[in-house]
Amino acid sequence: MRAPLALALAFLAACGGATTSTQPEPAPGSAPGAPGARGAPVARAPGRTRGTRGDALVTGAPIIPPDWPLAGKAAPVTGPHAMVVSAHPLASQVGRDILKEGGNVIDAAVAVGFALTVVLPEAGNIGGGGFIVFRDTTGRVRALDYREMAPEHAFRDMYLDSSGHLTEASLTGHLASGVPGSVAGLYEAWKAYGRLPWAKLVTPAISLAEGHVLDAYRSRSIDAEAERLAQFPASRRQFLVDGHAPAAGTTFRQPDLARTLRLIADSGPTVFYRGQIADSIVAEMQRGHGLITKKDLKGYRAKWRNPIQATYRGYTIYSMPPSSSGGVTMTEILNIMEGFDTLPAFGSTRYVHLEAEAMRRAFMDRNRWLGDPDFVSMPLERLLSKSYAAELRAQILPDRATPTPPFQASEGEGLETTHYSIVDADGNAASITTTLNGGFGSAVTVQGAGFLLNNEMDDFTGAPGQPNQYGLIQGEANAIAPKKRMLSAMTPSIVLDRNGKLFLVVGTPGGPTIINSVYEVIVNVIDHKMALADAVAAPRINQQALPDVIFLERG
Repeated sequence: MRAPLALALAFLAACGGATTSTQPEPAPGSAPGAPGARGAPVARAPGRTRGTRGDALVTGAPIIPPDWPLAGKAAPVTGPHAMVVSAHPLASQVGRDILKEGGNVIDAAVAVGFALTVVLPEAGNIGGGGFIVFRDTTGRVRALDYREMAPEHAFRDMYLDSSGHLTEASLTGHLASGVPGSVAGLYEAWKAYGRLPWAKLVTPAISLAEGHVLDAYRSRSIDAEAERLAQFPASRRQFLVDGHAPAAGTTFRQPDLARTLRLIADSGPTVFYRGQIADSIVAEMQRGHGLITKKDLKGYRAKWRNPIQATYRGYTIYSMPPSSSGGVTMTEILNIMEGFDTLPAFGSTRYVHLEAEAMRRAFMDRNRWLGDPDFVSMPLERLLSKSYAAELRAQILPDRATPTPPFQASEGEGLETTHYSIVDADGNAASITTTLNGGFGSAVTVQGAGFLLNNEMDDFTGAPGQPNQYGLIQGEANAIAPKKRMLSAMTPSIVLDRNGKLFLVVGTPGGPTIINSVYEVIVNVIDHKMALADAVAAPRINQQALPDVIFLERG
């Protein structure tokens, strides 16, 4: 079953307004990927279609099953001034209110981030990390990396047993957690660009933590992880009632989290990384024999980086650089596909073949080369070049796959990350993806503080040649090292049209499938001229080099 695509999208009209696919009222600005929200597949007459100069010639009509189950689940709405799109209506409401009160796109992003910590506990977080791609009205684009970091006492083979096999310690429990980056990242963004007082941006999340109505999807999500959560006393108290999730419609109260958020509202990141909250994290680590120390927390910094910039058929795409692999890998795929002036019909066997072969080659490079730029040297100029893409494209055989060494089948697509996109009335745009990694992260709630810790250490290469929880097999560039940031697949992106105007703000959850999902939505809009909701809902494929399997949605 396909994961709900928490894919946040916003088109900006020339007049400065924004259009996005969202749920209808009373959920203003919520994402088309919020649970149950889907678009309808587009229908076209058979034949050849070609748009303006620079477009690919697409032969034939899109091949989308007539009974595709994701049809008709979302209707686009228009925001004449601004738009907030997230995976939860209450978080979107918070962001909208901040914009109405005079906040800008970063103010809203901070407020939504803290709100998601409360209402989307499986992914929203202060115990995890994320990335922001930000574009201001002058056209300047910046990328903020607040990815988690390995503790100082982490070491390369820490998750291997005596036989050299990966254990579950990278998934559940205290050893699974990297040093959290979310509070530092949101504060760094606000310090650089925020307009409203910091405390005002955290206050709505405090109110939600004091009590909000739990929806049916969230209740099911908690129940699916009840066995893991029950292993840890603070998680059991916070999320479970007699071993099960609270029923839908329950007023869900998180008093410990509310107190923590008040401390953050009053003192900013200092209390989280050096003060009372840091003490609580370290005490929790000591209870469960984890590695994060006060020194690790004091040493954490969010980092501004230069975004990846790509072009595709005259459009410009900005995305995250390493420690995210998203921008580089997606750019490789786009560069390979751009060289095909004529494309088979969407969904046809030949089209799937070309996409899968492009994805395969990009992921092979991802797994070989990419990692934390502070630790590994990467040939980014070559990987991002059109000439290198031409070399890779020339290797694609028209009638057969290029085999890679086989391995076990991948896990299913993950739901555990969340994405939100915001455009304000001035035309500033932010694309934000944040995560705990697996659903509810490590399942460890910090006692007395009320928030979950991530299990991001599983995103390192625990053992070369062995898959992580998403079935992704990685290389030495992403091996565990002290203070290193684990490689991510998160791909928050901003797309400009051929005139350099803001066109699309996009991102999604889904583990390593994030990269291919974001790529597919972009080309569905540009190459196949799909409406926005259709581009999100259309069937997708995934090929990630290893395991050597194409995952194809058939309905």
